[in-house]
Amino acid sequence: MAGYTSIWHLGSRISMRLVMKFGGTAVDSPNKVRHVAQLTKTYKKSNDIVCVVSAVRGMTDGLLSIADSVKRGDKTSIDEFVKKSAKIHFDIVQGAISDKKLRDHAQVVVRKIVSELKDVLGGIVLLGEVTPKSLDYLISFGERLSTPIVSFALQDIGIKSISLTGKEVGILTDSNFGEARPLMDTTKLRVSHKLEPMLKKGTVPVVTGFIGADQYGNITTIGRGGSDYTATIVAASIGAEEVWLWSDVDGLMTADPKIVKGAQVLREVSFAEAMEMALFGAKYMHPRALEPVIETKIPIRIRNTFNIKHAGTVITQNPGKESQKIVKSVSAIRHTALIDVSGGGMVGAPGTAAKIFDTLAKNRVNIMMISQSPSESSISMVLRKTDLDKATTTLELSLLGKVIKQINVVDDVAVIAVVGSGMRGIKGVAAKVFGAVAKHGVNVIMIAQGSSELNLAFVVNSSDCDQAVRALHREFDLARTTRKG
Repeated sequence: MAGYTSIWHLGSRISMRLVMKFGGTAVDSPNKVRHVAQLTKTYKKSNDIVCVVSAVRGMTDGLLSIADSVKRGDKTSIDEFVKKSAKIHFDIVQGAISDKKLRDHAQVVVRKIVSELKDVLGGIVLLGEVTPKSLDYLISFGERLSTPIVSFALQDIGIKSISLTGKEVGILTDSNFGEARPLMDTTKLRVSHKLEPMLKKGTVPVVTGFIGADQYGNITTIGRGGSDYTATIVAASIGAEEVWLWSDVDGLMTADPKIVKGAQVLREVSFAEAMEMALFGAKYMHPRALEPVIETKIPIRIRNTFNIKHAGTVITQNPGKESQKIVKSVSAIRHTALIDVSGGGMVGAPGTAAKIFDTLAKNRVNIMMISQSPSESSISMVLRKTDLDKATTTLELSLLGKVIKQINVVDDVAVIAVVGSGMRGIKGVAAKVFGAVAKHGVNVIMIAQGSSELNLAFVVNSSDCDQAVRALHREFDLARTTRKG
């Protein structure tokens, strides 16, 4: 932990402004919350710090699950969930905060939030439905419970701290509940106005991840994994030098270590590469988290809360030459499906693709990847398996027999993505990719490459996924992307 300057080569610069985000695995026990507080205190000695905190691990999933119980009117499971959630958070308070006065205060705050949760659930049961607006209000309770506990744990070790919800800190969004977008110009002004006086006084603000509010004051959420996004929104608002995303991994990796034993941590990746990796299944970062910092060029570091000696991965505008490999990583997205729509009437008919995508969009079906045949007689689309039923029903009711003549479905596929800025303009990369998977008898169902040439993505049967990832990792010798931890 000592030797901060030696890790980051800061030279004569003593102080930085950092936004540090802690994920759900970092705050799910008393010991971990104490560890997070001590970690923050260590870096607070020479830096201004803002903390962003996720819900305790499993809490958001639990809240989503209880929303289904509400629809069924299952009052027993609702009561059990409230009791269980209260116990988890009271136990963390009890073990993480030693000062009795602070501990009692923390318990009062948690009790009040749990009581509000119970009231909200009771109200939704009476209505008998869960709207996107009420669901956002409901799932905000995870972060609203964890954040004050971390703030009290900091106070317990002598750090001035205040906890704030995304709404209180000034994150203003549109009213697209579940996937709200921040209105950045107003948000920057509000967040800066709120946090600057606190930072000047040496206070550590602890902000709820994932949550904002629309112009009417309704709580909104900014998508699953949105705490990363909150951290970069705050960083852009206060002019932070860096954002540190603390998680339970050492950094972004050349492949999923559960699939490839020799997967390595990447030292450095560009914003563009990180964006592609996040979109194609790198679980450790929200895909939109990079948007607020790309313009301001604020670097992001992904670090392991439980392995603080490891420098992690830095995401930056211009990585050094030594990290510009042809291929940086091979990732896979499972639980996806493929729909192929075809028909002679699609050939040369303007607006066909627009009609298909518009129809799906109106029914909130997100298309992850598309490919169209040169003859224009078919379009293939990849989407999440959970959206498959809704997508096929929508297409059948709205377009079958009119714009399209046939719908074919492959219901269990995986998307493999090869990412690397070094692919740009290099001949033979695609041949090498498909040659490697062909050697292992893997059939490629669909191919897509973006105009940026930063990634090459293709679809295989789910059963071939692991073999394809291992073959590519070996072909591009990614196990030699070694670095000192």
